[in-house]
Amino acid sequence: MNGERRIITSWIGYLILILAVFVGNFPHHVWSQNRAPSRKGKPRLSPLISNIFLGRFNRTVEKYEPEIEKEIGFCTQDVKKDFHGAFDFEGREQFFQNCQNKLKDLPNRLCTVSELRVFFTSFLNNAGDKKSVSQSHFLGPTRNCNLTSWSPGCEAGWASTVNPGQKYDYNETDPKKMPFRTSNSKPCCEGFFCPQGLTCMIPCPLGAHCPVAKLNPTTGICLPYHYQLPSGQKNYSCGAADMWVPVHFGNEIFCDAGYYCPTTIKKIQCPQGCYCRMGSRVKYRCFPGTKCDKGTEIPDMKVYGVLLIALLTAILIVVYNCSDQVISTRYEKQARSREEAAKYAREIQARQKSRAAKDASGWKPSGLQGIQETLSRKFSRTKTKGSSSLPPSGPLGNKKEIRPLDDNTEIDKGVNLESGDKNTKHDRKASKELHTRSQIFKYAYGQIEKEKAMEEMNMYVSDVDVLRQRPRIEVAFKELTLTLKGKNRNIMRNVSGKILPGRISAVMGPSGAGKTTFLSALTGKISGCTMSGMILINGKNESIHSYKKIVGFVPQDDIVHGDLTVEENLRFSARCRLSADLPKADKVLITERVIESLGLQGVRDSKVGTVEKRGISGGQKKRVNVGLEMVMEPSLLILDEPTSGLDSASSSLLLRALRREAMEGVNISMVVHQPSYSLYKMFDDLILLAKGGLTVYHGPVDKVEEYFEGLGITIPERVNTPDHLIDILEGITKPGGNVTAQQLPVRWMLHNGYRVPPDMLHLCDQNSSASPPSQEANNKDQREVEKYNYFGTPDLSGRVTPGVFSQYKYYLGRVAKQRMRDTRVQAADYLILLLAGACLGTMAEVSDVSFGYTGYQYTVIAVSLLCMIGALRTFSQDKLQYKRESASGMNSLSYFMAKDTMDLLNIVMKPLVYLSMFYFFSYPRSSFVSNYIILLCLVYCVTGISYTLAISLEFSQAQLWSVLLPVVLTLVANQDKKSFASLVAKFVFPRWALEAFVVANSKEYNGVWLLTRCAALKKFDFDIHNSKKCLWYLLGTGVGCRAIAFICLLTRSK
Repeated sequence: MNGERRIITSWIGYLILILAVFVGNFPHHVWSQNRAPSRKGKPRLSPLISNIFLGRFNRTVEKYEPEIEKEIGFCTQDVKKDFHGAFDFEGREQFFQNCQNKLKDLPNRLCTVSELRVFFTSFLNNAGDKKSVSQSHFLGPTRNCNLTSWSPGCEAGWASTVNPGQKYDYNETDPKKMPFRTSNSKPCCEGFFCPQGLTCMIPCPLGAHCPVAKLNPTTGICLPYHYQLPSGQKNYSCGAADMWVPVHFGNEIFCDAGYYCPTTIKKIQCPQGCYCRMGSRVKYRCFPGTKCDKGTEIPDMKVYGVLLIALLTAILIVVYNCSDQVISTRYEKQARSREEAAKYAREIQARQKSRAAKDASGWKPSGLQGIQETLSRKFSRTKTKGSSSLPPSGPLGNKKEIRPLDDNTEIDKGVNLESGDKNTKHDRKASKELHTRSQIFKYAYGQIEKEKAMEEMNMYVSDVDVLRQRPRIEVAFKELTLTLKGKNRNIMRNVSGKILPGRISAVMGPSGAGKTTFLSALTGKISGCTMSGMILINGKNESIHSYKKIVGFVPQDDIVHGDLTVEENLRFSARCRLSADLPKADKVLITERVIESLGLQGVRDSKVGTVEKRGISGGQKKRVNVGLEMVMEPSLLILDEPTSGLDSASSSLLLRALRREAMEGVNISMVVHQPSYSLYKMFDDLILLAKGGLTVYHGPVDKVEEYFEGLGITIPERVNTPDHLIDILEGITKPGGNVTAQQLPVRWMLHNGYRVPPDMLHLCDQNSSASPPSQEANNKDQREVEKYNYFGTPDLSGRVTPGVFSQYKYYLGRVAKQRMRDTRVQAADYLILLLAGACLGTMAEVSDVSFGYTGYQYTVIAVSLLCMIGALRTFSQDKLQYKRESASGMNSLSYFMAKDTMDLLNIVMKPLVYLSMFYFFSYPRSSFVSNYIILLCLVYCVTGISYTLAISLEFSQAQLWSVLLPVVLTLVANQDKKSFASLVAKFVFPRWALEAFVVANSKEYNGVWLLTRCAALKKFDFDIHNSKKCLWYLLGTGVGCRAIAFICLLTRSK
């Protein structure tokens, strides 16, 4: 504690140096002269001499400025400016003249630097760390006032003149060399203060009121300073002030609240319509609409808070009511445009049918000659060069160049769409030239109507060579085995085979057979297992992740955005996953075709819904789940139980849509549970798995019965084939013949010449043999797979999807819609902030002693906690959706940037909402703008921290941390310097926010508040120059936490 006092004494000493320079308005070396007073009574200190003194004061400040900044720079922004503001008596020098007229020897009574140093050093040593105000008025013994020498000037409120004949230096800092000052003791003049134990006078700083005290005859105390005259001394009278200390040690010289003091000897009551805080030099006009009576200290600003609440509430109500209305109006316009386009397309097609019916050779849908181009351009969006391989027939079979049907966009003009029409007056537009919504919808529905007409006429050809196919993906797998890590238990063993493009493969089997695991392994989504064997893509040892842009995976759960409509979900997937150079009209066509094929026209504008909010039906949601992958035109489509929960009609509708995809060269494989016979016959291949992940059959559906009849297993009449086989594998039904259910996987291995595991050889027939490959070869395959899995996977899909900024635009639009539909939750967040601001602004008054430290402490905790909990929803609510989108190749940076950009609105608004209550209820001295900027940086910081918690933790855990962190870190920031927690106190965000708040408020305290400011900042270990640095720390923490959150987003998605 003594060391701390010495440190404080050092910086206070430099403060006293400046005060001494102020009183040293004569040359540095002077001789005390005992001159008789002037006969004319002319004051020796005129305004001219006072100005000369101020000039010398400023020059001395500049001289000692480096040393002053070194010691007390933490509480002074500009040494010269701060001290000049405290002792600039220009135009206020009346008390100098009054004192000179009264005493006639004012210069010889002003304290030197050494005496000022004794005053402040003794004050700090005796009472600097104590709460007793009375003890702070006692000084240690000095050269003039001690046990052996105690002149009348040593009493409080009294001063003496320098003994005649002495030579002294006003700027001398050594207390032992202070001048002897014991003669001609008189009461201290008004405008000055004279400490007990010193025999000199010190000018009171601006903002102080230092009149001559009045004696209370009953108590013998000089009021209002509370010092007592020496007992038994009848010649003593009260002088002026006796002490200038920080306000918590004594506020006697501070200008009272409700008054303002233009000079240190004049106090005026604050007039009506103005307010005056403690220590004010001027009056401040109240804001319009506030009530300020005479003597008002702080204006009642609650009316502004109420008005701001009303304004924000009105804005929130308008946004809440109009957001859905705006979206609904837009959807109504789109719906009308779609209906008109569909109606127009049907009318055009009907007119063409009517005209063609009159033709003797019959009618075929328009553009039949370009059927190859029509069916292929929705998969490969390049125009077909050359003529169709289909021979033309009828009157349309001329030798003219046939344009693709996608170019026949003249439907919106009502012209004949037949290729041979010679009356066409305008060139056909390419789909990329369509811009308006009406044109795009007419183009899309025109194409759909043509396709419907061709379906009615059975004009779809099944020869895949005629079609222009999508990129083909053939997946072959050899001895694929999956083993659980740490348990050495196989969940799939020796599965071999291939799935081919243009065919639909059904994966069936009893529960626990590993059907979903098998498809997950093919798509590279398996985790927690060790995989051995080989997976070949198009005959090459390549990773399936290299083709993720053209691979669709439909999960078993319906992972769809519930707060978006059916069309919005599908359109967003199409925008982000289709080729970037694909025209918008074609993307709309693809989306409309999927909606049409899945039977979702009636619910296209309905929200999908969530568990809490009911939306479309479960079957419709399942079809939307499938449609999200269909709109991206995949080459490989894997579906995990897409028909579960669907009725037979919906399942049949879904299979017909998938059959159409297969006709276009898509490789489709799906897990199916108990399909109906008609549904079963729609599949091309069957993969039948037994428990333990062993293959029982893998081949065409039409050869299933033939194969099992060869094993002696006959399918009973009126029994569905897959149901009977699954009952056998489950052990419910005996297979019959000479084979058991356990032998079926071995029989399949022997049938195809696959290697039989050694532990299954006992299940082989005596006439069968298996020659498994050597273990070395098997290990080689395993090493090759693992080696490739751990290295980079280049993009081999050949599709260039939209870039980061394009996807950012799409994500931003989606997030904006979600936020507009979630305005009720946003309004609740704002309402809670309003209540918190009103309560804390009322209870936590901004104290002049601590510069509002307590109120700002509550503010940091409340705002951090509320904003962190609100920001958790940004990434916690759609983790599954993001994981699905990220696995499909969508850009994670675009997703993160769009979420963060949309949160900027909350980051900007929430500080404003809170301050609208807190600021106008507590009304600190710092400006609203400075408080808002600090709170803005704080909210940006805690929002970044909340992102990290939301992404890396479960929602319940993230909520708990969001509550604990602001409270615990704020307590850490308030720890004593000697505690262990103080080592990290300077590295937590509440500390930076508190320092910025307190410093911004302390800058408004000048003049008589200078000592209070230094004492408070020293107590909190704050630096007045760290205001901008703290804001940069908060912003840097926000940016850093966002970077960490993005890294967590990438790692957790994998």
